[in-house]
Amino acid sequence: MNVRRANLLVPPTPFQRMARTHGLMVAGDAVMMLALADSLFLSISPDAARGKVLLFLIVSFAPFTVISSLIGPTLDRMRGGRRLAIILVALGRIAVTALMIWYIDSLALFPLAFISLVLQKSYAISKSALVPLVVRNDTEFVEANSKLGLIAGISGALVVPIAFVFQWISAQLTLIFAVCVFAAALISAVKLPRDTVVAASDPVAAEVAALRSVHVVKAASAMGLLRASSGFLFFHLAFWLRGETAGAFWFGVGVMFSTLGTFAANAIGPYMRNRAREETMLLIASVLLAAMGILGALQAGPLWAVLLAASVSFATGTGRVAFEAVLQRDASEANRARTFARFETRFQLQWALAALVPVLIPLSGEIGFLAIAGMGVVAVLQLRGRHPDWTRGQMRQGRD
Repeated sequence: MNVRRANLLVPPTPFQRMARTHGLMVAGDAVMMLALADSLFLSISPDAARGKVLLFLIVSFAPFTVISSLIGPTLDRMRGGRRLAIILVALGRIAVTALMIWYIDSLALFPLAFISLVLQKSYAISKSALVPLVVRNDTEFVEANSKLGLIAGISGALVVPIAFVFQWISAQLTLIFAVCVFAAALISAVKLPRDTVVAASDPVAAEVAALRSVHVVKAASAMGLLRASSGFLFFHLAFWLRGETAGAFWFGVGVMFSTLGTFAANAIGPYMRNRAREETMLLIASVLLAAMGILGALQAGPLWAVLLAASVSFATGTGRVAFEAVLQRDASEANRARTFARFETRFQLQWALAALVPVLIPLSGEIGFLAIAGMGVVAVLQLRGRHPDWTRGQMRQGRD
């Protein structure tokens, strides 16, 4: 009894605080998206929606260039700078979601929804910088990110049934629930470590050289294509499925299977890493992307769209685990927290740029799925491209 009481008195570790905050932020996202399912946001005509989505994708993601080049380094040098960013994002999510309650059936919902999307991506960048600082050593980093992915999936699964009950009553009630979840995330974020400094100085020559190694460059290129495929597919399905029978239903199922794909990647990824080279994991993810894209184009039905959504999420999750491991292995001179924040910014931009394509150009299901296959093929070619350093790295790891 005394031992149990003593365990209850032990304060949470920094990683446990981060995990709690992450789970609540993701849960809030899931509830908010469910609230928008029956709103004007998804019921407006495709032609009208394209113009608004295009405008806000451009306007919303422009700040990422500022975040990457100016705001990011400033936050990295501040004590608790990334913690402050997460707190501000949580405050922003509360404010924006609260406004959605009043404008759920108004065109004003569009800017609010995309501001929320920007805040979501900004949180992902700050989280990437903070996670390496809340684990005990570098060897725990990949495992920690996989655990965060699993926690995110579990959190979403726990809150969605509750949100469905609220949604049955009214979308406004669901958004009120989302505000409460984001408020809990804010309280949790305030308790994150205050004394963390991501990077007190600019990158040294050794760090720059490590990040320019052929291993890191190839892995980052493949990972960028995997992330781009997820942005492309989300908006492609959002528009293409509108013309299919029960399109809204299939889109919802696709989002659910996409979540399951990410969950599976986070569960299996660390075990794959123990049994295969990082390059092999990236190659498997890229081949899966190409193969499922081709099969989806041949079938061109909503069911294959759902399977492709799950495959893209699984490939992206597997690639992330492999990419993190490549950085650990081949960029040991790099500042881990700063490096992951900068790569996350780059990947978010690639996600947004790829998302612009199906918004700008109406695509048939077959063409959209072939585009996914093309990204997978390009990633495979990049990974398999001959380079002496890359070959030596694989031979060295094979001997190990």
